[in-house]
Amino acid sequence: MDKKLCRTGYAAFFLSGLCSISSGVIVSILQEKYGFSYGVTGTLLSFMSIGNMAASFASGILPNKIGAKNTVVLLCSGYMIGYFLMTLSGVVGLLTGAFLLVGIAKGCAINNCTILVGNNCEDRTKGMSLMHACYAGGALLCPVVIALLLKGGNTLPMIGIAALGLIFWLIFLAAKIPEQGKDQNGQKRRGGFAFLKSKTFWILTGLVFCQNAAETSVAGWLVTYYKDQGILSGMLSNYTVTIMWGATLAGRLLIAFVFPVKNTYRSLAVMGIGCTVLYGALMLAASPIPATLMLFGFAFAMAGVNPVAVAGVGKEMSVESMGIMLPVAGIGAILMPWVIGIVADSVSLSAGMLSNLIPCAGIFLLSFLMMYLKRKEK
Repeated sequence: MDKKLCRTGYAAFFLSGLCSISSGVIVSILQEKYGFSYGVTGTLLSFMSIGNMAASFASGILPNKIGAKNTVVLLCSGYMIGYFLMTLSGVVGLLTGAFLLVGIAKGCAINNCTILVGNNCEDRTKGMSLMHACYAGGALLCPVVIALLLKGGNTLPMIGIAALGLIFWLIFLAAKIPEQGKDQNGQKRRGGFAFLKSKTFWILTGLVFCQNAAETSVAGWLVTYYKDQGILSGMLSNYTVTIMWGATLAGRLLIAFVFPVKNTYRSLAVMGIGCTVLYGALMLAASPIPATLMLFGFAFAMAGVNPVAVAGVGKEMSVESMGIMLPVAGIGAILMPWVIGIVADSVSLSAGMLSNLIPCAGIFLLSFLMMYLKRKEK
């Protein structure tokens, strides 16, 4: 185990949280600046998720062609280049490409940080929770950073986040990334695709699919939803992201240091029930205080789903398994923002946001299924 690689994963994921979650505020800025429809806004967010998924596949293929280090350095440049492209024009095609690049950087960060931390920490569940807490910490800061940058005009936020993307890229440039299939000492690591026959692997992948769908939709659409409904307006609405990620940070730190997970699937089932009930209450809230409290509760309940589910892969965690799990699960983050945009244009934004209850309920149902299967095996 190499603690330096573990720390690299934490630092990179912190900056990835700041850069990727900024997209939810920046897409709102772009919508107001260029007058985009909900459908266009949802398409931009979906292309970010497409990039995320593509990067996970590429992270499993390109290392054999150009080497692991070159792959990471290439793909992680997306934050820097993507946000810079957003400063140039309001042409939808260009912006679609920019969000695609941002998604590629996000996907590369998720894949590589998961492997770096998962294979270089003593307690995998704690390590995953702490890594995702770093992500939440970065996400927590993004509205504050953007609010400060907005004082210099509505283009400066993209420039500032692009600069943070450069720092993110430099962290990976300086890191000693193990080659695919090897550890940091050059020794062969256990790999293979036997995990594809595992029911547990695929149910956990489904769980992360639902988590990605629900969380990405809230992070990407909630600022726009609050403005549309008149619940929160102006810069105040942008701070909903801070509320969400503050709760997420608190939840993940509690799992890492205070309330360790003893029964993975029971814990996930409780989280799933909490997500569903609190998201439903969030949709019923019509004034700032109840909306804020329900958002905090929803994010707190959602906080542990991803790290606990990914850690549940256990000994099957590898470049190969993450190269399948993360992009397949990432499809959820592609579909739900797009579905919300389509329903919003066809019916209403409220109806679109209500559809996000489906993946919330999916977290509970899949966790319950895993509990049933594990009991049946005994």
